[in-house]
Amino acid sequence: MRTIERVGIVGCGLMGSGIAEVCARAGLDVTIVETSQSAADAGVMRITKSLDRAVRSGKLEAGDKERLLDGIRIGTDLDRLSPCDIVVEAVAEDQKLKVELFHRLDQVMHGADAILASNTSSIPIMKLGIATRRPDLVVGVHFFNPVPVLNLVEIVPSLLTSEDTVSDVVSFVTTALGKRTIRCQDRAGFVVNALLIPYLLSAIRMFESGFASADDIDTGMIEGCNHPMGPLHLADLIGLDTTLAVAESLYAEFKEPLYAPPPLLSRMVEAGLLGRKTERGFFAY
Repeated sequence: MRTIERVGIVGCGLMGSGIAEVCARAGLDVTIVETSQSAADAGVMRITKSLDRAVRSGKLEAGDKERLLDGIRIGTDLDRLSPCDIVVEAVAEDQKLKVELFHRLDQVMHGADAILASNTSSIPIMKLGIATRRPDLVVGVHFFNPVPVLNLVEIVPSLLTSEDTVSDVVSFVTTALGKRTIRCQDRAGFVVNALLIPYLLSAIRMFESGFASADDIDTGMIEGCNHPMGPLHLADLIGLDTTLAVAESLYAEFKEPLYAPPPLLSRMVEAGLLGRKTERGFFAY
């Protein structure tokens, strides 16, 4: 059983910043790499705001905030990740981008047994693994947004991922991070998104057809089914670009109509109406 103490993260958007925060709060050594200094600064701000919320809610001592921030290093050079025991990729849900990144990470990592993990929500892990010389050490580790709040992590081995890698990652996520894992087959969408995305797309089609208003659709599911959030608000929270990307991956793999993105979703993404991240989606923020 390998010990994972040094964690690298590529990308510090909503997911990457959340993963960095939970790793730092677990006492791990955290190094983040972003594409530019402005993106790095935005990532630090994201983590800072999340820690501020934790302090206000009483879940974090005020004195611990600066200690945690001081323990997170962030830069723009992938070589900074070379000593890490595991690197978690959390970049945009773009298959070409992720494949190229895994190829580069494989060359950068000094440790022959360093694990390369992807936070992808839909892209097959096999495609990432075969871009490296270590497919036995490539695995999906899919967190959920917001990472500091939601307890679930999907563990997704490919056909080439070793059982030792799976065991080490499960131990890391459950013991070090204190989260719960489920194991998924390497199929687009895994467990959660394969069930969730058709639900969100159905709500979008209902709104697009004029069947009901956005407010009424969400209210129906909150009050009628006891969901904590309606599907259109949830799509806005996930990001409509991410929702579209996952739907496209699912449709490409299974060719089932329920996974086909509605035209309205595609148009909104083209218009830059991506949900909360742009302050406008199905609702204004």
